[in-house]
Amino acid sequence: MRRIKYTCWKDGNYFLGYINDYPDYQTQGFSKEELIENLKELLTDIESDEIPFIRKVEVLEVA
Repeated sequence: MRRIKYTCWKDGNYFLGYINDYPDYQTQGFSKEELIENLKELLTDIESDEIPFIRKVEVLEVA
């Protein structure tokens, strides 16, 4: 099982959020549980290359 960090907040009647490694791609749900399911589906789409031009956060090591 993988652990993926995400950010979420409530805005009116919706829970909004994004996967921290992909902040350009947000999703929403009427409940936090629905948001989490939508985040899982979004991650599947991102990792299967269904969404073009994905920006990724990576670490650069400099001496």
